Amino acid sequence: MQYRRLGRSGLIVSAVSLGTMQFGSKMNVGNLDQKATTHMIDFAIDHGINFIDTADVYSRGDSETLIGEAIKGKRAELVVATKVRLPMSDDNFNRSGATRVNILRGVESSLRRLQTDYIDLYQVHGWDSNTPLEETLRTLDDLVRQGKVRHIGFSNYMAWQGATALATQKQEHLEPFVTAQMYYGLVGRDLEHDFIPFAEYNGIGILVWSTLAGGFLSGKYSRDNPIPAGSRFADAGQFVPFDLERGYRIIDVVKEVAQRHGVSPVTVAVAWTMSRPAISSVIVAARKNEHLLDSIKAADLELSAEDFSQLDQVSHPGTPYPRWMVMQLDQAEDPRPRILEPERFAEGGPWHDLRGTPFGAS
Repeated sequence: MQYRRLGRSGLIVSAVSLGTMQFGSKMNVGNLDQKATTHMIDFAIDHGINFIDTADVYSRGDSETLIGEAIKGKRAELVVATKVRLPMSDDNFNRSGATRVNILRGVESSLRRLQTDYIDLYQVHGWDSNTPLEETLRTLDDLVRQGKVRHIGFSNYMAWQGATALATQKQEHLEPFVTAQMYYGLVGRDLEHDFIPFAEYNGIGILVWSTLAGGFLSGKYSRDNPIPAGSRFADAGQFVPFDLERGYRIIDVVKEVAQRHGVSPVTVAVAWTMSRPAISSVIVAARKNEHLLDSIKAADLELSAEDFSQLDQVSHPGTPYPRWMVMQLDQAEDPRPRILEPERFAEGGPWHDLRGTPFGAS
């Protein structure tokens, strides 16, 4: 296992972390009971994972309850993260959102279900356009000062939202966010356009969810073996949207790389994500220990330059404006980066100079 800092904090976490949406039955994702949950958590710990991520909304609290029971006697050795913001009631509107009322209620409920007196990382599960940002940030700061929460993070923000939050925290001398939990992987690389540069610049550690795109990159599906109607993947719909034909091209290359190394496509896909900038940990949820093991093996897989070239080329999402202009001016036309960081340009540099490039050329 590899270990990394949790963003700019001093906390050390495993580069592969255990996702827990499959614990409990109310979401019909994995339906793992207490025995299976405890067995999987013990398996993860035995293989070097020290970081468990959950959320209050996972099976409406049942996931946290199962985890709390499973980590008895082990809590002090683990980094436990949970989230708040999504609805925990079908009829009480105030049990939703990043409001002071809901966060204070949520943290007490999570502490009780997890059977702990502190949460290592407390995350806002999404932007709340109906609540003043300062209300959210001051409440989170209060929780850190009270010792109920060690660090705070956010999930599913746009870059401008994260930047606005960090600026407010700095201006008001509030506890800063240290992590961002975001969707990212070979079939979903949109994060590279704006968010990853934001995270790198601000020392935000990215925690990746669904890097396998809901299981698509497991290698189970292909043009010859398409997603069957009525399957769990098909029934989930385009919760993680991507172009299916492009996805098939990507999985073909993933399988080729996996065959070269004698590993599963899962191992290759997770290893690629782990190699990207600003990644603190890749969160992996599995229903079976052998599936979890495929992801854990990614920590030991060394992809070659050829592997990276093939995977990057087939999955490249394109570069939208203004990013292409920023890169052109800052990396191609400005001579200083080549002088200050020559190692980055040893194999051509991070950006191909667009001047003189014929239309249609890559």
